[in-house]
Amino acid sequence: MNVAIIGAGATGLAAAYDLLRAGHRVTIFELGEQPGGLAAGFKAPGWAWSLEKFYHHWFASDADLLRLADELGVRDRVIFRRPITVSYWEGRFYPLDSPLAVLAFPGLSPIEKLPFGLALVYLKYLTRDWRALERYTAHAWSARWMGRRAYEVIWQPLLEGKFGEYYTQVNMAWLWARIKARTPRLGTFVGGFQAFFDVLAARICALGGVIHYRARVERLWREDDGRWSLRLAASTGDLPRFDAVLSTVSPRAMARLAPQLPADYLAALNALRSLGAVMVIFALDRQLDAQGYYWHNLPKRAGFPYLAMCEHTNFVPAAHFGGQHLVYCGDYLPPDHPYFSMSEEELRAHFLPSLRRFNPRFEPAWVQAAWVFREPYAQPVPFVNHSRHIPATRTPLPGLFFASMSQVYPWDRGTNYAIRLGREVAAQIAGSAQDGTR
Repeated sequence: MNVAIIGAGATGLAAAYDLLRAGHRVTIFELGEQPGGLAAGFKAPGWAWSLEKFYHHWFASDADLLRLADELGVRDRVIFRRPITVSYWEGRFYPLDSPLAVLAFPGLSPIEKLPFGLALVYLKYLTRDWRALERYTAHAWSARWMGRRAYEVIWQPLLEGKFGEYYTQVNMAWLWARIKARTPRLGTFVGGFQAFFDVLAARICALGGVIHYRARVERLWREDDGRWSLRLAASTGDLPRFDAVLSTVSPRAMARLAPQLPADYLAALNALRSLGAVMVIFALDRQLDAQGYYWHNLPKRAGFPYLAMCEHTNFVPAAHFGGQHLVYCGDYLPPDHPYFSMSEEELRAHFLPSLRRFNPRFEPAWVQAAWVFREPYAQPVPFVNHSRHIPATRTPLPGLFFASMSQVYPWDRGTNYAIRLGREVAAQIAGSAQDGTR
């Protein structure tokens, strides 16, 4: 088959890789200037490694990512370390990323820690039945089974920060998946995530695939002969017709691209809810958190203007970035939040004073550079019984497939599950060629 893929993120690249190896022709249309999607990076002068525009790391349990790295012959370039993750409570930061750290945490009494610990053991080791859990909200289930105090101190701030007005509506399967799959050992790639996606894109091209960058697909439709046509913005040439199309854009963008889809499928796409991401990255001339903490979970009620502060160079050495210390300040917010309309200068000025809360000695003169990145589709919101409402990856129109981060559920979005989804859909596309259904 001749297959078009819209998007060169992890899902689109993984699908292209498998389809090419199965003998199909693949053309990828990517809006950006490089592969990687939300995990793409950039490199400032003097840096040896690239830095992700939005904070990313892998987990030691990311089997699909590691399997692909093995196939590409770059498994030895995947690095795992154990940085320290902390949460803010009553003016101080406390590690909560190990059983011993939880036992030492002063925010809960020994009696309050008991149901909290038992619930964590149950979720991580004793149950795989996420479908039963998705009938409940994380808000209600955690308060009941982990204890009201543990919920209010630990989980409620995280849910509020992550999902804002939706925090009481997110289902428990989502929280189960984070507890089940995540590990304290975190991974990156030599050279940064961009280097990994560059390797994958190069392999795709070596297999005969074609990637068009700065290519915005405005519309796709099914012709009378059953094949698919695409229209690109600012394109004067004719594109070939395709036997199958895989779109990896957001659900609402998919609805705009393919209005031929049946009304119920379009309604399902438009009913999905998600949040955008706002990121300010500061390059400092010295370390911000002298304790060496990597990830800082921040409660909005404590007055922080963002959800998390991540000092990347407490995980990946500053030597790879010309000695600069890199600090992410990030948040998940509705696309109509003021942060999306503020100028970059306004947003940097709004975030900058908060850095003194991590180090009272901080001075603005420490900042050598700063960058702002924004993305309107970054975090799906899974409501109760979410699995019943996810549109199928194989759409009702023959030859048209859709794969987005909303469909990796119950797992949270991330490179590993994007790769898994891409390979699953590639198998569907290849199977449709064999059975003649496309």
